Amino acid sequence: MPSDQALIRSTACAIVDQLNSGEVTPLDLLGALENRIAEIDGKTNALPTLCFDRARAQAKALMQKPVGERGLLAGLPIPIKDLTNVAGVKTTQGSPIYKDTIPAHSDIVVELLESNGGVVYAKSNTPEFGAGAHTFNEVFGATRNPWNTSRSASGSSGGAAVALATGMAWLAHGTDMGGSLRNPASFCGIVGMRPSIGRVPHSPAFKIDRNLTVHGPMARNIEDIALLLDAMSGEHPADPLSLPRLPTSFLSAARSGKRPKRIAYSPDLGITPVDPEVAAITRKAASRFAEAGVIVEEAHPDLREAHECFHVLRAFDFAITKAALLRSKREYLKPEVIWNIEEGLKLSVEQLGRAEAQRVAMAARTLEFFKTYDLLLTPATIVAPFPIENRYVAECAGQKFDNYVEWLGIVYAITLACCPALSLPCGFTASGLPVGLQMVAAPRGEAPLLAGAKVLEDILGVRGTTPIDPKAAPQ
Repeated sequence: MPSDQALIRSTACAIVDQLNSGEVTPLDLLGALENRIAEIDGKTNALPTLCFDRARAQAKALMQKPVGERGLLAGLPIPIKDLTNVAGVKTTQGSPIYKDTIPAHSDIVVELLESNGGVVYAKSNTPEFGAGAHTFNEVFGATRNPWNTSRSASGSSGGAAVALATGMAWLAHGTDMGGSLRNPASFCGIVGMRPSIGRVPHSPAFKIDRNLTVHGPMARNIEDIALLLDAMSGEHPADPLSLPRLPTSFLSAARSGKRPKRIAYSPDLGITPVDPEVAAITRKAASRFAEAGVIVEEAHPDLREAHECFHVLRAFDFAITKAALLRSKREYLKPEVIWNIEEGLKLSVEQLGRAEAQRVAMAARTLEFFKTYDLLLTPATIVAPFPIENRYVAECAGQKFDNYVEWLGIVYAITLACCPALSLPCGFTASGLPVGLQMVAAPRGEAPLLAGAKVLEDILGVRGTTPIDPKAAPQ
């Protein structure tokens, strides 16, 4: 059997091959992870809740099935974000209100992953209710960026991103409303993907057609993220918006070698300031598509209403999901969550109608844009990882933001346009911090998105820079 170190450094696709060949077992993998977490997580706080007894029981049950009949993941361990229920495992949502909550039933995305051979061994850290792109909460504390432990890992899927970057996971589950799969991927040098609405089924709550938030995959490279998307996507009767599984796998699409013909790069989507170093690194990465014969131009769809629209729709989401908590548990909520709920409770039907109309218009203009361009590329975050003591990014390039989420406009504009998008590692700042390139396709265009991302990943040569051991701040 390969050593723990060799296993930790392997790709998820390679591990699945080893599981299917019988070279390793799910129990071997759990042992390697348990050792790695004991060694590493005290420095990063990525996986605060572990459930190895449950995982080993699940692995043993899976091993009773013949090799080759254990699902797409074949027994590969996976952590679940602490916003999402796993039966019998503490699920806190990063809130003191739920710090002792143990759900009786799993979310259907967890059931789907387990039915496809995923073995859940941990919950990954998240900000309170996933609010804000910086992973800290009153239950478990802050998650630290492994490239510099004095810096933020971003969020809200920050624990998942750090687990991947440090070899405490091969694949990870996350969710995304305002970039929560893409932001931490950018800050931690891994890949995070927001799929199209309905691609990944999940248990509806509060509202059947609540679709600003989606569940999605995180991994260290494009092939691995495609593998996980295959394992977590498909139609489910409990989710009326869920899409049928496609006839061709996303992993096949990623490996197809299909190149886009024409791509657009935008440093700012016309709506946000951006750190000049981040803009320069992402522009250089996008321009390298030309080495594959791809036409690269600077352009973006008209998304001018994004800030107003997202502010309203996000506030409405907080109002319908958290108003009861504001009335009964206000003292346990962080200020940003209170503000978001109160903003939602002040909304009028006219404001909601205007925001929905703005979203329809932006989505329509973006669809028209993708008649000319196959992919849109931008920075995934407008800054490099910021100091961990800051609650959020208050200003960028001399421009102050009005609230704690406005610095995320470059990703939430894409959420509003209903497009699949991912963050691909594309380089490092002068101080050695990762920078992610956001890659966007037309709605339901995950296959060409993954194919194009793999082409650029190969050109950039950044695959294999993770996992790393955490690094303290330079003295």
